[in-house]
Amino acid sequence: MMELFPEFENRADDSPPPPLADRMRPESWDDLLGHEHLFGEKSPIRRLIEKDVGLSFILWGPPGSGKTTIARIVAGITQSDFHEISAVNTGVADIRKVIDRAKRNWSQSKRRTILFIDEIHRFNKSQQDALLPYVENGTIRLIGSTTENPSFEVIPSLRSRCQVFRLGYLTAEYIRNIIERALKDTVQGLGQHPVAFDAAAIDLIISYSNGDARRALNVLEAAALYQVERSAKLPPPVTAAPVGVSVIEGIIQRTAVLYDKDGSEHYDHASAFQKSMRGSDPDAAIYWLAKMIAGGEDPRFIARRLVITAAEDVGLADPMALVLANAAFDVVERIGLPEARIPLAQAVIYIARAPKDNTAIKAIDAALSDVEKKGQSFPVPDHLKDAHYRDAKKYGYGTDYKYPHDYPGHTVEQDYLPKELKGKKYVPRDPK
Repeated sequence: MMELFPEFENRADDSPPPPLADRMRPESWDDLLGHEHLFGEKSPIRRLIEKDVGLSFILWGPPGSGKTTIARIVAGITQSDFHEISAVNTGVADIRKVIDRAKRNWSQSKRRTILFIDEIHRFNKSQQDALLPYVENGTIRLIGSTTENPSFEVIPSLRSRCQVFRLGYLTAEYIRNIIERALKDTVQGLGQHPVAFDAAAIDLIISYSNGDARRALNVLEAAALYQVERSAKLPPPVTAAPVGVSVIEGIIQRTAVLYDKDGSEHYDHASAFQKSMRGSDPDAAIYWLAKMIAGGEDPRFIARRLVITAAEDVGLADPMALVLANAAFDVVERIGLPEARIPLAQAVIYIARAPKDNTAIKAIDAALSDVEKKGQSFPVPDHLKDAHYRDAKKYGYGTDYKYPHDYPGHTVEQDYLPKELKGKKYVPRDPK
């Protein structure tokens, strides 16, 4: 790398040149992409951070979503002494050194200290306990990062002293913007090199990254190195052809999937996926699931299709299908891919194998048609109207209502539909 990108060779600490993903880290809120709900210009959390109120927090999110970057931005904004450690190779003795320095910082210059602990979920209970008094009394401001749910991996007493901020995957649009920024940046990026990429190659990098900016930039840098090396072997001013899909496939060791998740392929695959489950073909359903996952489809979109199919096509024949589909959706939100592929597959197989019944969708659509298309929007009969206020009886509301629990079997014959629809059947009678 040093021979190909000489501008990053000369470092004061004589350390190896940093990778592109590290060089391209945003240094301010304005450069940060994503997470506007937390750190957008008008968000309360951002304002509290900028006022330097000493807020400690844990950033919970997938790899490459910007957790370390956010911690460094906070340190820069607040002009705090910043210590970054990894829970993988740090012990209590290292924490105590930071605590001692934090005490000196405040005593000598009234300067706050931020302790950023990467992968804080890897700390055991005693290590987490060691942080408690110093977070409690404000000696340090703790920022932790984790890919695991803090509710399970961080002790309650430490969670109670920290806010937990949930970061989602970066969208494909954000990853594309990050890649374009790296290609144009002539200082930290690749802008001063004759590097060009086919649009399809960029699309494959975005798909492969699955919302992980670090992963996308690592592949981009590897491909750029490959192209710069090829160009160096050609006589000036000839340069190598733009990086194509085949080069990216060779780097990531994965074949590009014919799947345009932003176009008609997106809907065609979703249709085939849902129809395969409806048609009770688990093999086909699993295939379309695999193709959508491999093509970089948003797993939440897949999970929504599952929930819809469980309600629309399985319905009352096996209500547990909807429970399982919702559970899979919850796992997608909490964990994400690649792990979420397993509960997604579990729910897909269950729904495809389940007996089918479309009573629910037929009933609600028939009733909606009557109300919206046929103009059959009738008022509530008087005996069914709310009678829990003083003047209700005066208007006769609720007077003739029969309370089912006052009758044998907790049921009684009375009209619940408007009189204009008396006898109307939207739902077939229960065969039982």
